[in-house]
Amino acid sequence: MELEFFQQKLPNGLEVIGECNPQAYSVAVGFFVKAGARDEDDQLAGVSHFLEHMAFKGTATRSAEQVNREFDQLGAHYNAFTSEEHTVYYAAVLPECLERVVALLADILRPALRPEDFETEKQVILEEIQMYEDEPPFRADEKCRQLHFGRHPLGRSVLGSLESIRQLTVEAMRDYFSRRYSPGNIVLAAAGKFDFDDLYRYAERYCGHWAPMAVGRLVEPPTTGNGFHVLHKPTATQQYALLLCDAPSAEDPSRYAASLLAVTLGDDTGSRLFWELVDPGLAEEAGMSHYEYQQAGLLVTSMCCRPEQTADNLQRLFRVYRQAASQPVSQQELQQAKNKVRSAIVLGSELPMGRLRAVGGNWLYQGEYRSVEEELQMVSDVTVDDLAALLRRYPLTRCTAVTVGPLADVPPPW
Repeated sequence: MELEFFQQKLPNGLEVIGECNPQAYSVAVGFFVKAGARDEDDQLAGVSHFLEHMAFKGTATRSAEQVNREFDQLGAHYNAFTSEEHTVYYAAVLPECLERVVALLADILRPALRPEDFETEKQVILEEIQMYEDEPPFRADEKCRQLHFGRHPLGRSVLGSLESIRQLTVEAMRDYFSRRYSPGNIVLAAAGKFDFDDLYRYAERYCGHWAPMAVGRLVEPPTTGNGFHVLHKPTATQQYALLLCDAPSAEDPSRYAASLLAVTLGDDTGSRLFWELVDPGLAEEAGMSHYEYQQAGLLVTSMCCRPEQTADNLQRLFRVYRQAASQPVSQQELQQAKNKVRSAIVLGSELPMGRLRAVGGNWLYQGEYRSVEEELQMVSDVTVDDLAALLRRYPLTRCTAVTVGPLADVPPPW
């Protein structure tokens, strides 16, 4: 039996979407909120992630302990995450638990935001920031994004800074919440075994009273920079490098070509970077991934190696970049990448949770539904010429690069 997709909107603006699969044994449901680092300013940096934490600290009807106990009683696999552009609260349960989990998730999306909980959780967030600042890969990622995007909102840290979190007040968080958590800024999505009419009825029951508020997002394409920067961390034992190149955005059809290029050049097995750096033992890891945002995209290359091999490895990495332009991806390489990407799509779709992320994410970015078959076809349709055109449009040698580790000086690879 084919999967069926449904979509309906509550009078207050909340969108309800679902992909029904009668053959599934579970259902995954999530609230996708358009609230992330991109929606913050310098004073509110980190508030979206902080608010995600606060959602689990209790509501008007449930304490934090009751929230966690009820998820456990449902046997739910649940969590939440915050990114540059959205915050997602999700759970996977047995189909008979759908109403209870929708009620619970809806309740935590209206958190109490009590001052005492706010101050307690603030310390947790500050400790989390300090913990990550001690980790070279995280420092490289944050610094590289800041340098690449400059003052654009995508250059902000999802966690915020020690200064911004210390100065954040519960009143400022409440104001941000009232704007970004408006029902018209939220999508309730489900995938797996469920009845869509039931899902819509539960949404009406538990979310229909949410007051709407006009909200939007200023979406401007970034003006990105480039350059090479060294961060000295004497206590590190290895040298880490991160390189950011512009790439297709979430709205750009060539994003499929970008994903395949990333697999061809930087997959953890069988890619050009793997054979150049990892297989011969020159680097512990070296890989490339494609990240897409509204009106922006990135091809991100990461590498980790012994300090004394850093300079030579960066030269090797750039040689792979240059060869990608001068020695186009072969049909065999592209087919191998397609097999990997198509396999990942299929394997990820076999569980409702995998489909939830795909269906909810596509709806947030494109406002459209794509079946597994359609996704597979988009990958299959990419040609060698598409990858060559992508490399001409987004040359890999134009990038922002940061290296972090015990070396105080590293020569630029270009």
